[in-house]
Parts: sequence; structure tokens; C-alpha cells
Amino acid sequence: MNQQVLVLDAAPSEPGLLALAKEDLACVFSRDPAARSRFEVILTYPGLHAILMHRLSHGLWLAGWRFAARFLAFMGRLLTNVDIHPGATIGRRFFIDHGAGVVIGETAEVGDDCTLYHGVTLGGTTWNKGKRHPTLGNNVVVGAGAKILGAIRIGDGARVGANSVVVKEIPNGRTAIGIPARLVGERPVKSKVGAGETANGLGNSVGAAGMAINLDHHLIPDPVGKAIQCLLDRIDTLESEVRGLRGVTKQEKEGGCIACVAGELCCEEHERGK
Repeated sequence: MNQQVLVLDAAPSEPGLLALAKEDLACVFSRDPAARSRFEVILTYPGLHAILMHRLSHGLWLAGWRFAARFLAFMGRLLTNVDIHPGATIGRRFFIDHGAGVVIGETAEVGDDCTLYHGVTLGGTTWNKGKRHPTLGNNVVVGAGAKILGAIRIGDGARVGANSVVVKEIPNGRTAIGIPARLVGERPVKSKVGAGETANGLGNSVGAAGMAINLDHHLIPDPVGKAIQCLLDRIDTLESEVRGLRGVTKQEKEGGCIACVAGELCCEEHERGK
């Protein structure tokens, strides 16, 4: 008889559905400057609709009502264009911006204060049962179109650049970009910030639990451009050494560059021959 009782609320030590829904609604205003009123957000934000319907379907899933959970998730997908498997575990204050084309698999786990932009996939890489989808820590930001594949962990405060494909774990506070994604830069991770305080390197948005949230996913370093610039600088150094060995002074040829035949393009782009 007890097995047939449907319990939608979480454990007593955790907030219930109503408290979670209030947090999900409130976090929209801290992460989307376009949000103007609660009425507007409740009626027009598909990302909010998707997470609210998921919390209901996840409760059904945990209670053993698997078909009802899948059907509710299916209806949520038709309504919001967001596909979240009812078996996925979603933390508090979860925000899906724009809410279009997001896919979250059955064994995916998402921590608190995470933000996903449109087109994100938390997918699997195997047909075997068991853990096959990624785990996101707290305060993770995943840019538009990014794919995170496999049973890997994305550390607390990590960022994933838009359209990246992540197949390896990302440590806490790191940023990954590219296909396949590579780690770039390193930012300090502050777990708590006081009221009105700005977390160093993590932006100035703070979750309800005082956790710093970095939404500057557009401020991504360019490792390829940096590597090319380093090569150009090294070439300049080598050419200077060769000219010194040959006893040739650095002079710009009339109408061109002393190092190559790229002409004005080379001189304008890299200031060579000047």
C-alpha cells in the first residue's frame, strides 16, 4: 500500500516543490536582464516551464510511476522544446536561458545555481545502462550550442564556451572551449561572497545561497590566436637574429616588407618591416 502512495515532495531536509519553484522563478531575475515581471516570466519563459514540469515528472519517476513521468516529460517537450528526461537530477535555482533545443539525459546530474543556454546537450556516449551522462557541479555556465558528452564531471564554477564539445572532465573554476574542448585560463573559485561583494573573477551575480555565478561566458580566451601570435613573435625574433648574423640592418624595402612578399597585408596586420 505504501508503495502506491505518490510522494512528490523531496525528503524533509530538502525544500518541497513549491519552495523549489519559487527559487527557480526568483533566479531568473538575477540572470536575465530582460525579465521585467513575475507575471511575464511565468507566462512566457519556456525554460522556467521546462524545469517546473521536470520537477513534477522527476517526482513521478522516483515514485515508480515511470510511464506517467515519461508522458509528462513528453508533454513538456512539446510545450517548451526542452527535452529533460524525468530520471535526470536537477539542483536548485536552475536556469535555462531562451529554452530552445536543450537536451538532458536520464543519468545527468546538475548542481545548484547552474545556467544553460539554448542548444545545450548533456548526452551519453554509450548504449549501456548505468551512469552515462555528465555531472555538473555548482555554479556551472554552459554556453549556447555546447555539447557535454559522457559520464564526466564539470567542476564547480566551470564555464563551457558556446558550441564546444566536451568529452573530458573540467576542473573547478576552469574554462573549456573548442572541438574537442580544451582548458584555457584559470580563475579563482570563491565559494561565498557577502552581500554587495563582487567575487573576483566570477562576475557579480550571486545565487540565493551566496554562491557566485559567472555569466560572462562570452569573455573566452582564444588559445589558437594566442599561439599564432606567439609564433609570429618568435619569427620576428629569429629574423632579427639572422639579420644580425649577416650584418644586415633592419630596413623596409621600398613598397614592401624585408621579410616576405606579402606586401601591405603583412605590414598592416602584423606591423612587420616597421
